[in-house]
Amino acid sequence: MAAGPPSSVRAERVLRAACAAMAAAGALLLGFSAQTKTVLFIQKKAVPKDVQALWVLIVAAAAAAAYHVAQLARCLCMERLAIGGGGCRRLGRAVACASFLLDKGCAYMVFATTVAALQACFVGLLGVDALQWSKLCNIYTRFCEQAAAGMVCSLLAAAGMAVLSAFSARDLFRRPCSPEYR
Repeated sequence: MAAGPPSSVRAERVLRAACAAMAAAGALLLGFSAQTKTVLFIQKKAVPKDVQALWVLIVAAAAAAAYHVAQLARCLCMERLAIGGGGCRRLGRAVACASFLLDKGCAYMVFATTVAALQACFVGLLGVDALQWSKLCNIYTRFCEQAAAGMVCSLLAAAGMAVLSAFSARDLFRRPCSPEYR
């Protein structure tokens, strides 16, 4: 009976799938959040495009989800190649380096856009008296709740991506630098 992949590989797969799911959930929650209210006989609709930071977070979270699904597919394909005896050590080092850089960049991107969206949404939640900006979440409650849920999912995805970048760093630095070490 053949042994399965090491526990760290299984943990990386599960974490990648969870990050992809959380980033996709965040993007979908934010993307489909909208609410229409009638204020002074005028219908106004709150959508994510009204807050530029939310729109950027939707795009970043969707891109991160797609990236992690692609990385998960790569992990599964590399395992199949390793079982079949294929794979090149130098190519593996280059892929590990690219994966490390992309994982780190993805984590930073999602974290930064989520924090920017949180900051922008706090204005809608609390208002700014000095600028006479009113609290919008009193009017668009469902929209604000969906936006909050989407940002929580994105923050959880960013935390998972930070852990994944540690997995990538471990994978990169465990590989030998030159082919003579094979």
